[in-house]
Amino acid sequence: MTPEERIAQLFHASIQTKREALDKVAPAIARAGHLMATALRNDRKILVCGNGGSAADAQHFSAELLNRFELERPGLPAIALTTDSSTLTSIANDYAFDEVFSRQVRALGQPGDALLAISTSGASPNVVSACRAAAERNIQVVALTGRQGGAVAATLRADDVEIRVPAESTARIQEVHLLALHCLCDLVDRTLFPAANEGTQG
Repeated sequence: MTPEERIAQLFHASIQTKREALDKVAPAIARAGHLMATALRNDRKILVCGNGGSAADAQHFSAELLNRFELERPGLPAIALTTDSSTLTSIANDYAFDEVFSRQVRALGQPGDALLAISTSGASPNVVSACRAAAERNIQVVALTGRQGGAVAATLRADDVEIRVPAESTARIQEVHLLALHCLCDLVDRTLFPAANEGTQG
């Protein structure tokens, strides 16, 4: 197999995963977009967490809200809980790595906020702990997961939302997660700034 053939194979695998995921995740993405827009409309914020590639996704999403996505609009309050190395290492050193997000949720989160919890396996202990801390603080959770949903799915309450990608490959799950995040940004913008959105139609 040539490098070009392998690249084509990966492109087709990604496209196929997205096609298979669409009908399963679209309703959940719509619910999550409404949940987030409601929190932001009520002057609340979105906290975001994840590990590794999911940490990068958390930071990507918060940047799209704090700065801008595709519309010219005011910045929206979002905090990636993955970025402060002093806080992360302090909590991991004094307590446990499992608590690096949950202690931040308890300290920074307020009732009415939203937590976006990202875990391709649904099994990340620190993301699970963050979801439990959110429940304690009356914070609704949007969980981006894959495979069988894992322990993250088991923590969710009736008013939380799980966007579960029906795939096994971490890379394919992450690729759908990124598309889902862009969908959420678009839904938030369209909900909160309909006039700005109309101005972009051509």
